[in-house]
Amino acid sequence: MSSQPTAEFGPVTVFFGEKTGKYPDGNQVIVAGGDMRVAFDTPPVANRIGPAFDEVDMVILGHVHEDHMAGLHRVPHAPVHVHEDDVAAARSWEGLSAHFGYDPAALEAFREKIEREFNYVPRPDAIPYRDGARWDLGGGVSVEAIHMPGHTRGHCVLLVQPGGIAFIGDIDLTGFGPYYGDATSDLGAFRRSIERLPSIPAKVWITSHHRGVYTDRDRMLADLQAYASKLDAREEKILGLLAQAPRRLADMVGVGLVYPVDYQSPMSGLIEARTVERHLDELLAAGRVACGGDGAWRISGH
Repeated sequence: MSSQPTAEFGPVTVFFGEKTGKYPDGNQVIVAGGDMRVAFDTPPVANRIGPAFDEVDMVILGHVHEDHMAGLHRVPHAPVHVHEDDVAAARSWEGLSAHFGYDPAALEAFREKIEREFNYVPRPDAIPYRDGARWDLGGGVSVEAIHMPGHTRGHCVLLVQPGGIAFIGDIDLTGFGPYYGDATSDLGAFRRSIERLPSIPAKVWITSHHRGVYTDRDRMLADLQAYASKLDAREEKILGLLAQAPRRLADMVGVGLVYPVDYQSPMSGLIEARTVERHLDELLAAGRVACGGDGAWRISGH
């Protein structure tokens, strides 16, 4: 029997990771139907659960990232279902590399890290699903995939019925705010997914990371609004820098726009550059900034 802290909602059990699933850990969701038991994602905590996880009949990934694949090595017998836009990233290292889309040297260092720290193994047998896919687990229990891209191209919310229990994945409502720093991330799509989230017919919302479980809709909506406000805050920081002086993209990395100034990881600088670049693209399209022939960005009209 696992000693991990848990919460139960009808057919759903949540096994909380360290610090309520704060990255690099996550929260493990297991759904028990009349005919089969299914795991949503496989964060590091999956390795500390035991038979309740190891004996699941199937895995559904809401999206593909290293921290959501950390338990796949324990369930080679279980079919793994992945949204069609993320499935290549689950099937091979080459697919995951393209998913991230960073410098090969940084990716190779990252591969060593995730093999060591996240038990990373690809699943070449991963099965694609589409928006609206539905799995009948028996006993009246079902799972529906609702495509909510932005964090990754294939990111999905997984909705369990009965009970309206929504695993909202990495729309995680954390204080860090939305993450959209990979090649398959999309800032505009993330904004739209955040706007759509309240329309899901849910009564319980489970995040991959840190926040854990919401059963109070008003509190969830308040935290969702705070989460979305991080996008505007990043935008305003960029505009504030450009109001001081024109700057190249490289000059806007490592100054606290996304990560703390002293934060270090193999890809943090690359992630921050891409994140800032996506905001600059939005601001350019809105006519609020311009990029000169010298490669420097400036406030339009300055």
